[in-house]
Amino acid sequence: MVKKINSIKGEIDQFPECRIYLNVNHLKKGTYILKITHKNKVIKTTTFKK
Repeated sequence: MVKKINSIKGEIDQFPECRIYLNVNHLKKGTYILKITHKNKVIKTTTFKK
């Protein structure tokens, strides 16, 4: 069985402050990878489970 990879991408014009909140209530159970990019380079990668 081939594992299906889903990718969701979002962009925000400008942040009002220096905090980003990620609400994971509507995500299905599983392992997720969060990649933070700056100028098309990945600066931080975090893996979390729900």
